[in-house]
Amino acid sequence: MAPAVFKTVMPLDGGGWVRLPFTSATFFRGVMSNQSNQGKNTDPRRGLPSVSALLETPRIRELLASHPRPLVVEAVRATLEACRAVGPDATETRGELPVIAEKAAAHFENVWRDRIRPVINGTGIILHTGLGRAVLPKTAVDALAQLDGCCNLQIDLDTGKRGKRNYVTEQLLCRLTGAEAAMVVNNNAAATLLLLSSLCAHREVIVSRGQLVEIGGSYRLPDCVHQSGALLVEVGTTNKTHPRDYAEAITDNTAALLRVNPSNYRVVGFSKSVSIAELVAVRGDRPLLVIDDLGCGALVNLEEFGLPHEPTAQDSIAAGADLVCFSGDKLIGGPQSGIIIGKKHLIDRIRKHPLTRMLRVGKLTDMALEQTLRLFFEPETLRAQHPTYRMLSMPLERVEARAEALAAALVALGTSLECAVEPAESAVGGGSLPDEAIPSAGVKAAVSGLSADDLARRLRHNEPPVIAQIRGDRVMLDMRTVLDGEEAAIVEAFRRIVEHVNST
Repeated sequence: MAPAVFKTVMPLDGGGWVRLPFTSATFFRGVMSNQSNQGKNTDPRRGLPSVSALLETPRIRELLASHPRPLVVEAVRATLEACRAVGPDATETRGELPVIAEKAAAHFENVWRDRIRPVINGTGIILHTGLGRAVLPKTAVDALAQLDGCCNLQIDLDTGKRGKRNYVTEQLLCRLTGAEAAMVVNNNAAATLLLLSSLCAHREVIVSRGQLVEIGGSYRLPDCVHQSGALLVEVGTTNKTHPRDYAEAITDNTAALLRVNPSNYRVVGFSKSVSIAELVAVRGDRPLLVIDDLGCGALVNLEEFGLPHEPTAQDSIAAGADLVCFSGDKLIGGPQSGIIIGKKHLIDRIRKHPLTRMLRVGKLTDMALEQTLRLFFEPETLRAQHPTYRMLSMPLERVEARAEALAAALVALGTSLECAVEPAESAVGGGSLPDEAIPSAGVKAAVSGLSADDLARRLRHNEPPVIAQIRGDRVMLDMRTVLDGEEAAIVEAFRRIVEHVNST
């Protein structure tokens, strides 16, 4: 028997009606299908809460109180989408409303939490590039905290007219180094590019092959020279360069003799390099520039801190260099910046180059650098007031005592945590003195049930994050770089980790 054919009518957009036929069998199957599915849909994804419901949970309302609503909503939607994307048997889709809300909050924290925030440095590397290099002195931090309104960055308060940027900072640099003039840009690579672009374009710059460095971020000196428009002339060999190598390479098109600090590597053994004083002698009466790229730079004699001698900016100026450039955020210990000092007529030419405006620093850098430089005028209090030099000069006995105190506090957390004080070796970091180890002491720790990698990860996920080394099956916290007062936060981080492990 043929199935019965039914007809229905459906209105058209433009007016009128159309008849749509369907069979009784089709109708029967549809009805039976709907009846069989009623009450039998077990796919947990259909039971996920709505965005509106999640936004009303206490956990998400907490986020909304302190973060932009669009970002929170985006995190909620992304979490729901992730739950729908998994298979219907996955446990991720079966959580109750508070569980889904917690997942959304975790997603938000992972994606949108503050990118830059304080961490505890337990690595033993004093100038850790990954951790912002130098710790700013308190005087610099306090000065930055005052900038919650306008400031006199570029106005003369006497005349009310346009003033000079970075004026005091530049005067401090001149007083500290004996240079005729100074200027500040955003980092030392920018300083090198700027002075070569403004003074050496289309002319030759002679550099030792042993100083054609590549540093972090794949920055290569030859690339910088080429980008400036100057012509790179390599002399000497990888391990030995003599004054005569420079002298023999000078032509009528030579603009400068450039010495470059080797930064984060050293050539040892059968080696020879040429000092700035020797380059000045090679230059003689020729109309050439002698430029010293110090890299990290220093304003104090590091031998006073038990470290090998590192050429200072003052040394280079006294030796007759025309221009010297170096970083402001490494051995100076200030904010990221590049410093150029030297002859006034050369600095004046550099200021007129178009790149100068592109590479200049803003008010935050200027203020922090100014306050940092002021500390060097009082050498007797530099160790106490400057975090970098406080870490460098901290006696080993003091470091060991701090490690013993931290270990005792950690032991008190319970038997699931093992720790011991062990010798360590700190490093200056930031490309400074790469082969020089500083005796130190640290705390090695392990938590039952956690690998060293897992424990280090949980410490990084603490608030504040604790950054540790991994040595074998233990994490290591070098106490030379842990600031005074941070011990309590470390103990609290371990307490949370131990309690979480014991409860699972």
